[in-house]
Amino acid sequence: MIKYCLGCGVRLQDNNSLLEGYTNDISKDLCRRCFRLKHYGEYEIVTKSNDEYLELIKTIGKTKSLVLYVVDLLSIPKDIDSIKNYLINNKVILVLNKKDMLPLSVSDEKILDYFKDSEVFIDKIVISAYKNYNIDNLMGLINKYRVYKNVYVVGNTNAGKSTLINKIIDNYSIDKSLITISNMPSTTLDQIKIPIKDYILIDTPGLVDSHNIVNYISHNDIKKLSSHKEIKPRTYQIKRGQALIIENFLRIDYVEGERNSFTVFCSNDINIKRINGKRHDYLKDLSLKEINLKYHEDIVINGFGFIKTVLEGKVHVYVDKDVLVFTRKSLV
Repeated sequence: MIKYCLGCGVRLQDNNSLLEGYTNDISKDLCRRCFRLKHYGEYEIVTKSNDEYLELIKTIGKTKSLVLYVVDLLSIPKDIDSIKNYLINNKVILVLNKKDMLPLSVSDEKILDYFKDSEVFIDKIVISAYKNYNIDNLMGLINKYRVYKNVYVVGNTNAGKSTLINKIIDNYSIDKSLITISNMPSTTLDQIKIPIKDYILIDTPGLVDSHNIVNYISHNDIKKLSSHKEIKPRTYQIKRGQALIIENFLRIDYVEGERNSFTVFCSNDINIKRINGKRHDYLKDLSLKEINLKYHEDIVINGFGFIKTVLEGKVHVYVDKDVLVFTRKSLV
């Protein structure tokens, strides 16, 4: 009998413990990897090529099925519209997740207004899968735009896809089997099909973003970044020559400009220190990225969060060489 893991979606097998889907008891519903992750918090890295994931997305693009594109509001892709390059034939709803992480003062209307110029999505909605916020309205959009039986859920790793699907299962599905949730990348390894009333919701593996900081920091630091607490922004008045030290993986030096305001939007569990940049070389062995700031721009460190600035200036960001750093107009 062919069975698939309810956690990650791979085919279960009891022949080779080194391969995906291994279990010592084929009658179980979880592979050994998902069982250990669910019950003991043990994470086992599985390396898959991003090309495999993109091929899956391209396969979805050959259908006319509705797609939910789940995006983490703290890790918005630099070119959010590019997903349509792979989903040419699909209607795509932009699902902006993790609203619970942003301060309550940031309204849905303000967030949606930020994306008003994007025309590639059939609709847009702000949700919190973790807090069950706006899920009923999302289901309403699915019913409004769905034409075919399958509805696909796509997005980068750690965007909250599995949390969203588990919430939908809990609220709307007769089958209450929950898929595996983890703050580690690449938890879902294959498609997982979930019957929801008169259609099938299909979870897909997260697109692996090789420029995301979670690929280059420790397990404990990933846990800190993945806190579910509402962010309390921390504002620092920074003069030229001062720097911010963020844990042991990020440094930001203010090298040119008038006294400026730096408001950090990231997990409250992340430690931040302001230092005299000229006296301390801590973390300067990391890769240097030079950023020229315009008025009211965010400095985005992919996967970490963002820093809202007010004035023009120049900063040096020290971080792993493969982590994407860019600026954008202020989100909030």
